[in-house]
Amino acid sequence: MPPRETVTPRGRATRARDGANGRGSRRDDRKAGVLILIGGAVDPAGPALDVFLRLSGARDGAKIVGFTTASTDPVGSAIEWKNAFATVGATNVEFPIIDRRQRAQDPELARMVLEASGIFLGGGDQVHLVATLSGSRVGRAIKEAFTAGAVVCGTSAGAAALSDTMLAGGETDEEGQEVPLYLGPGFGLLGFSALVDTHFSKRGRLQRLFRRVAENPELMGLGIDEDTALIVRGHLGEVVGRGSVYFVDGRGVRFDNAEEAAKGAPLTLSYLRVGIVGAGYPFDLRERELEVLLQRDDEETPSVKGSGVVDRST
Repeated sequence: MPPRETVTPRGRATRARDGANGRGSRRDDRKAGVLILIGGAVDPAGPALDVFLRLSGARDGAKIVGFTTASTDPVGSAIEWKNAFATVGATNVEFPIIDRRQRAQDPELARMVLEASGIFLGGGDQVHLVATLSGSRVGRAIKEAFTAGAVVCGTSAGAAALSDTMLAGGETDEEGQEVPLYLGPGFGLLGFSALVDTHFSKRGRLQRLFRRVAENPELMGLGIDEDTALIVRGHLGEVVGRGSVYFVDGRGVRFDNAEEAAKGAPLTLSYLRVGIVGAGYPFDLRERELEVLLQRDDEETPSVKGSGVVDRST
């Protein structure tokens, strides 16, 4: 269970904000690797993990380094994952055990990460994962490897931990106990003010994501279904797998009762943008919109003759 952290909602009875089609916070499209965010319950032989194997060159002998730090049984999980990778043709795979922060400071493990073509983060408790690795030699090596072009894949907690802001808890568990909310820093490899939620449809987490975006309308919520991956290259995301990716954008919200909802009242929102992205439809994370719509808008917007300026007025 994640540790308790108090999150103070920024409730608003009324609010004036940029329109739903306003520009989101930008991130430089500098040269970097590829992020693969999987919503959990991944089939090793399925298309979601296959993307990681292909892009990292794992089946051709490229080095893969994985971490099961988020798991309650990191050793057992590491053995299972190593066997799973072997069954799909990836044999040059190492899962060093980092179950406490001291081991995350090992310079040899950091060097191993920097030499890897692919880095894999397994599921479990994303708060423990980030607390153990973030800011350590291994944590810094993951960021450096990604910036240098490595493919970084996370499933479940491993995916949730890759964003700037990380979500955990804030819901009722299978035993009916309220799990304390955690909203805090993640590894920061995924920018765009994105907040990642996993096991999305299976665990009925749409309401949880609605609440977090209502409290923090600058964030973009991304809900990823099980055995489904969001492949991020630069500012574009592509969906692969048997499910969908959902996005929640609160920048255009005109009314919410976030403060009252935090005290137990039913949530009320108006003008919240929600979309579903399936395979074959690239999603622009920077603009928070389907690429096909952005291209259509560009094609339908005439240029002002002789000015070289595009007229986007209505």
